[in-house]
Amino acid sequence: MRGLPVVEAPARVTPADARELSRQFFERLAVLEEGTEEYQYARNTLIEMNMSLVRFAGRRFRQFADEMEDVIQVGMIGLIKAIDRFELSRETEFATFAVPYIVGEMKRFFRDATWAVHVPRRLQERRSDLIRAREELENRLDRSPTVQELAALMGLSVGEVVEAQLAANGYNSSSLDAALTSDTQDGEAALADFIGAEDPAMELVEDFHTLAPLLAGLSDRERRLLQLRFGAELTQSEIGAELGVSQMQVSRLLAATVAKLRRGMLATTAEEEAAAA
Repeated sequence: MRGLPVVEAPARVTPADARELSRQFFERLAVLEEGTEEYQYARNTLIEMNMSLVRFAGRRFRQFADEMEDVIQVGMIGLIKAIDRFELSRETEFATFAVPYIVGEMKRFFRDATWAVHVPRRLQERRSDLIRAREELENRLDRSPTVQELAALMGLSVGEVVEAQLAANGYNSSSLDAALTSDTQDGEAALADFIGAEDPAMELVEDFHTLAPLLAGLSDRERRLLQLRFGAELTQSEIGAELGVSQMQVSRLLAATVAKLRRGMLATTAEEEAAAA
């Protein structure tokens, strides 16, 4: 390419050589027209020459070895953003400018893509600090550190460390269908077999579903009577005063209305059982 040195293997360029070559490529990139073949060559070469910055930034997340491939990928996004936004007029080394972009993308990845449960950003970042502090103290003390020791090293209160430990539980989750070892004769057991309980209120859902059309079939007076008794929780005397009837009449009307609904509920249940059979 005109005005640019030929770099045979950009990804193998040493960091020291990459600094000098990057300056030359940035000078040329500033005057090239975006979208041209020469512009793309300069930009792609800059990306490959500076991949070592991504690997360097990724070292601070080495405790997340399982996600390291993804960490490097998102770090490359940060590198590309830095290349597109860098200007030589800033009078700063490109590496100094690029690393915050790269680390920022990596932190965003852990914040947005890897947590099973959403927790506040400050607690997500504190999880990484907690892991590093625990590793340091375990190596120093040759045992698991106490909460008080972690708090002293991290400069936090005991309560803040406990909060961070609890929040860290949201990083991973297990499926309710996950197989667990079991000593029972029934074979494998699932996590769902050991947690949760039946909600007695669930039975009410079917009852409400059956009751709704029956209530719609009542007269306005009957619905008003039920609303005052079971909604407003008025006494029969108060309902009588509200409707202008005696307490005895209220008692008879309530009994007749509830009996009508009960017959309807029983009839509907019988029909459903017959259809299921």
